[in-house]
Amino acid sequence: MKSVNIAYLPRLDHLRFVAAGLVIAFHVYHYFYHGWQANPEAAAIGFIVEGHTGVGLFFTLSGFLFMLIGMNGAIDYKTFLYNRVLRIAPLFIVVFYLAISLGRNDFSAGDIGYLLFSNIGTPPTSNFFITGAAWTISVEFTFYLIFPFLCRFFLESGYRYVLGLLALMLVFKICAYLIVDNPIHVLYSTLIGRLDQFLIGMAAGRYFHDNWASLRRRGWPLMIAATLLMYAALWILARHASWSSLDKHQPLWIVWSMIEAGGWALVILGYLSLPTLSFSGLSGRLSQAVAKVAGYCGKISFSLYLLHAIVLYLLKELIGVIQFTPWFFANYLINLGVVMVLCVALASLGFYFIESPFLKLRKRYVVRDHDDVSKVEVIRPIPDVKRAEQVKSLKR
Repeated sequence: MKSVNIAYLPRLDHLRFVAAGLVIAFHVYHYFYHGWQANPEAAAIGFIVEGHTGVGLFFTLSGFLFMLIGMNGAIDYKTFLYNRVLRIAPLFIVVFYLAISLGRNDFSAGDIGYLLFSNIGTPPTSNFFITGAAWTISVEFTFYLIFPFLCRFFLESGYRYVLGLLALMLVFKICAYLIVDNPIHVLYSTLIGRLDQFLIGMAAGRYFHDNWASLRRRGWPLMIAATLLMYAALWILARHASWSSLDKHQPLWIVWSMIEAGGWALVILGYLSLPTLSFSGLSGRLSQAVAKVAGYCGKISFSLYLLHAIVLYLLKELIGVIQFTPWFFANYLINLGVVMVLCVALASLGFYFIESPFLKLRKRYVVRDHDDVSKVEVIRPIPDVKRAEQVKSLKR
């Protein structure tokens, strides 16, 4: 997704597609076959069985990208929020209205409040599978509200600020684990359980900005190690502490979001650090085609994520689960392929006719030193040289 605030990084779109693809693969596996039950014997495909990890990748990517943007200059808070609303509100409101229309007989005026807090209480979007993915939007938007301040404080105080917040979040997570009956649900689906992923993404974004040259020399080892780490982490989760486990008091979930975000942060760093691969002949054209498809699917990933459950529901209700072979995994891959093609088609409609017109209205919100800042309210880190003088003036 191109932005007016930072140079376009196509590999981030590739990773967005991976995130959406993991969630879709997870939903196909459980909605078509396994019924949202733990499946420890399938831990070897933990990236599918626990494919909800795509949400963690989305959140980590958000922190990473916005921190890269924040490194380029001060942030005009109002314009930043204006852009964020244009980015997520149009399609989310469409999905929200679909949910309250489907549940019109149970609708109450108070349900409108779920536009801001879509995953607290019993939101209308969570009553139906086809709109259930919308739970992440309020978590994401709450991060948007505080990101410019987090960015400023991080730039002023360094990594110790992020580490301090992560320690505080860990205390909150321990409280949630001990107090509530279903701590996995709280740790999985609220800002208490997810803010650390945005923070880890921010830390990775700053590290990438400051150490890009050295990372480029270690791209392949880092990417391979990060991929193996994520595979092992998801194997352990699927084997011992599944999201679908009947036992909702799994100690691993106290720290799972940090482990998950740390692994995805390394994947992001590794993938962005890979050298440009040059091939000749068919392999070169093929790799370019794959990159182009992945880039396009990443561009429409928001629609892909929010609308994919509609495809799964209609396909299962109208056609049924395709069973072309006697082998489960072959059938699963066939169904996943059909679902992906249909999801991309539907998401393209959502992107071009709902998202895109609003995206064209976005403005630049990063204010650099040479810009005129007299008419905007910026959140700018205080330079170290001037900081002591400002503190003295405040004391006076």
